[in-house]
Amino acid sequence: MHEHHLKSEEAVNGASTIVLLGNPNVGKSVIFGLLTGKYVDVSNYPGTTVEVSKGIMPFHKNGKLVLIDSPGVNSLIPRSEDERITRDILLDKKHEGVVQVVDTKNLKRGLLITLQLAEAGIPIIQVLNIYDEATERGIEVNRGKLAGILGTRVIPMVATERMGLSDLKRDINNLRKSSITTNFNEHIENAIKELSAILPETYISKRGLSLMLLSGDDTIIKKLKEMSPELDLNRVKKIIDETQNHFKDPLSYVIQRERQTVIEDIYNKCVKSEGGTAAVIRTKIGNYSMHPVWGIPILLFVLYFMYKLVGKFGAGVVVDFMEKTIFGQYINPWLTILIDTIIPIKIVHDAFVGEYGIITMGVTYAVSIVLPIVSFFFIFFGILEDSGYLPRLTVMSNRLFKKMGLSGKAVLPMVLGLGCDTMATLTVRILETRKERIIATLLLALGIPCSAQLGVVMGMLGGISERALFFIVITVLLQLLIVGYLASKVVPGKSSDFFMELPPIRIPKFSNILRKTYYRVKWFLKEAVPLFIIGTFSLFILDRLGALKIIEKIANPVVTGILGLPDKATWAFIVGFLRRDYGAAGLFYLQKNNQLDLIQTTVGVAVMILFVPCLANFLVIIKEQGLKRATMIVSFIFFYAVFVGWVLNLLLHSIRIL
Repeated sequence: MHEHHLKSEEAVNGASTIVLLGNPNVGKSVIFGLLTGKYVDVSNYPGTTVEVSKGIMPFHKNGKLVLIDSPGVNSLIPRSEDERITRDILLDKKHEGVVQVVDTKNLKRGLLITLQLAEAGIPIIQVLNIYDEATERGIEVNRGKLAGILGTRVIPMVATERMGLSDLKRDINNLRKSSITTNFNEHIENAIKELSAILPETYISKRGLSLMLLSGDDTIIKKLKEMSPELDLNRVKKIIDETQNHFKDPLSYVIQRERQTVIEDIYNKCVKSEGGTAAVIRTKIGNYSMHPVWGIPILLFVLYFMYKLVGKFGAGVVVDFMEKTIFGQYINPWLTILIDTIIPIKIVHDAFVGEYGIITMGVTYAVSIVLPIVSFFFIFFGILEDSGYLPRLTVMSNRLFKKMGLSGKAVLPMVLGLGCDTMATLTVRILETRKERIIATLLLALGIPCSAQLGVVMGMLGGISERALFFIVITVLLQLLIVGYLASKVVPGKSSDFFMELPPIRIPKFSNILRKTYYRVKWFLKEAVPLFIIGTFSLFILDRLGALKIIEKIANPVVTGILGLPDKATWAFIVGFLRRDYGAAGLFYLQKNNQLDLIQTTVGVAVMILFVPCLANFLVIIKEQGLKRATMIVSFIFFYAVFVGWVLNLLLHSIRIL
């Protein structure tokens, strides 16, 4: 561990803090990395599963100032867990202030948060990031006038090029409260005065708290009651209700409308906008990518590119080199000799370098097979993010996902699941409601093959007919739609409204993609590899106890009787629980040795894709959803996959179409 790494929360106790805050996709992560370097610690925000990064800014005059990278928000009135966490970060502790990162191209969106920070009485400095793209699009910001109106420092920046970094490091010592004020309707202003008289003192001004309450932020009431048990909630509710009686529209809408008037006035005074040829071309490409007709061939091209990069190069060339050369010829033989020399005991040999060895199976599969595939998927995913295409994909898919109780945002973990379901299950946190997170977790575990499994399945599909491929694809997609639709009716709760800010289409920056890939690979090694080791060791114990043979005997009637597969396929489904690609590899071996006919291959592949999640994914589902719900999800998937396989087997034997 690096000597300057923040080893625990104790490392920052008593230190002054600054919060890095902004909308999603404005470059906060890059700026956080530039300001903190290696001085970083990542941990869950207390009582949640949302991760928050903290880092020491060694250049600061204090010498021990901590920067907190808050989750991206569109407003300080929370509509999602991420937004609630950011609001709580500001409310729970006194900070030196906020560095607000704004996408210069979408200044109006950033100004909404600026007004809310001004109302909260929090010192700020505003960073106009992605300034180069704004200039390319003919957007000219009069920074001096904007700084004068806001009463704060305004710094232009291109974080990926380090432009403006020295100015930010210099001016971060001079945060100040914004002087901008929104004058609301007299009834709202009166309500603010009444609420301010009874609200407790917090690190957010009473005016800011009052506007949060009037805007319908129910989550803050519990926080205020904890801070001030004597707070008269009935009086608070009465003031809000009496104020609402003066308006036909919801108070939140009225407040937002009046803020918007101020934002428009600031924007018109400080910004000149002229369209450029490059901007027009990018806009057209962006519009085509969401078109109900032209968007489809663009999507197919993107998927083909993913297949070539991840499926062919990553899962083929790189995995072969890592598995056969690096691990097969060097690492595993050398470690086997080393272990046998140091500890010449058979059980130790088997535990570490045997058939189910921690090194020869767990580490080898995690590093030589899964890591290369996932790394190239991260590169692909980074290209989607930086190009601006990913948000447009969510817009295209919103209507379909809405029928399954999800919003278009759900396409993000689904696409990520094609890299690693374990990792994708963690990313369902971006969905705003518990109902959406449960449904997305279920669908990921049910029918989204991870890149490792997908690579093996692609190898199998190359040797079967187009009709068989059609039946497999339709079967899996149909089950996702059916289960998603039924889950939307059964799982309690509400789905969120779909809101997605669309960044412009742009050429991805290679350095930015590599930086993102590095941090994601680092995360994968930290989070997933230990789970592979746990899974492998569990399999070793089961084998030693003879439990694997018992499980095989129990499962054999299902595999051979109901699914119509040969005896040896039972083993594939057993190891498929350890790792999905283990199971697919088992079927692939049987197919190569002509032990599966065309119908058996079709049924086997379809069921393997729909089969229970791997052990690592199961452990993550327990972590995210709890043991009871995780067990229910896995039990449902097991019986449902077998049922679908049974129906498919009967259908294919009846119609004799293959």
